[in-house]
Amino acid sequence: MATAAEPEPELEGEEIESGEEEDVSYPLTVHYCGVCTLPVEYCEFGPEYDKCKEWWKTNFPDIYLRVIEQGAADLSLESGGKKRQTRGGKALKKMKKKEVEKHITVGRAPRGKRKYVTVICGLNTFEIDLKKASKTFGSRFACGSSVTGPDEIVIQGDITDDLIDFIQEKWPEITEDSIDDVGELKQSKR
Repeated sequence: MATAAEPEPELEGEEIESGEEEDVSYPLTVHYCGVCTLPVEYCEFGPEYDKCKEWWKTNFPDIYLRVIEQGAADLSLESGGKKRQTRGGKALKKMKKKEVEKHITVGRAPRGKRKYVTVICGLNTFEIDLKKASKTFGSRFACGSSVTGPDEIVIQGDITDDLIDFIQEKWPEITEDSIDDVGELKQSKR
């Protein structure tokens, strides 16, 4: 280990291979971008690269010309003229929710020879939490209730008539017109 008193050994006759320029003077002067606040060498990885280039054009025209020349050289080296991928990419825009028809279907499906389950679909369109609704149905009708799909609740027993009335009481935004009693459903495969 070298101490402060010992000078570092000099390498004679070797060329610098790490890509450093030989005529570099220290301390280095680092130019920071006024738009993204990164050093100008890293602006291309920032979110507003086009605005950064405009800022360079007005404040550091020599850097702007160097970047334009380097960009042209990079494009000529790439095959097929494809854009190279930058880290991070563009942020995804939030998708607008599609207007889905608010409609609830209630039906019964056979569970055995004489037993039935009631199946409710469409509560999600009214932005009702299915787990809480399932718990409410189970406690109200004293039976088992579970969420079985992304928008489906299965309640043990044939309670379609009582269920339709209860849904309208519990959630007043659901009208009688938006609830459909489809009657008998096909037996689910188990």
